[in-house]
Amino acid sequence: MKLLALDTATENCSAALLINGKLLTRELLLNRGHAEHILAMVGELLTEADAALRGLDAIAFGRGPGAFTGVRLAASVTQGLAFGAGLRVVPVSNLQALAQRVLGQEPGTERVLVCTDARLHEVYCGAFERSTAGLAVAFDAERVVGPGLVKLPARWAAAQTVGVGSAFAAYPELCAALPGLPVRAGLWPRAAEIARLAAVQVRAGRTVAPAEALPVYLRDDVAKATEPASPSH
Repeated sequence: MKLLALDTATENCSAALLINGKLLTRELLLNRGHAEHILAMVGELLTEADAALRGLDAIAFGRGPGAFTGVRLAASVTQGLAFGAGLRVVPVSNLQALAQRVLGQEPGTERVLVCTDARLHEVYCGAFERSTAGLAVAFDAERVVGPGLVKLPARWAAAQTVGVGSAFAAYPELCAALPGLPVRAGLWPRAAEIARLAAVQVRAGRTVAPAEALPVYLRDDVAKATEPASPSH
């Protein structure tokens, strides 16, 4: 398995190269300027691994939800690289990737509620459970809601769930709506987890053509109202 993954949906700009089980990574925490760094990261990884883009099996990317221009940047860079190299693509949820990061760090954790800041006083929210293979699997549909309206799935208990994501620090009312929920602070989605999740999809033949490497915003009105992306995040 030879797989490139990249992500620019949040402040954490990252890339990862998974080659025969070995994972190489690059990441930078940035307020802006993701476009100036992501291709350099990809080039560094390919050089370090002595690999060629055309020799890979697929390219994966964080398809959102996240910052509008950042999600669009990841999709467009992935499309360009995949078209040029004749590769298939795997879009991966950024919420799922963040849940996977928690599950990878905490073997005893089985359920993760991911809440990231969607701006406009709203939250991107997703609930995930650990599969028998140790992968984050969506329990219900991802959504965007007000921070005070976030709830755990009916059969979940706060004491058996871990919360993660930028929204917990951004909105005190989110924590108030989920009393007793332990929260893991300071974690961002990463290309490393996107690569691990995408590898399963590649093995199963669940890839798409470059033209289908599309962003997921969850909030359609933002996509319609936002101006075309600048070169920065």
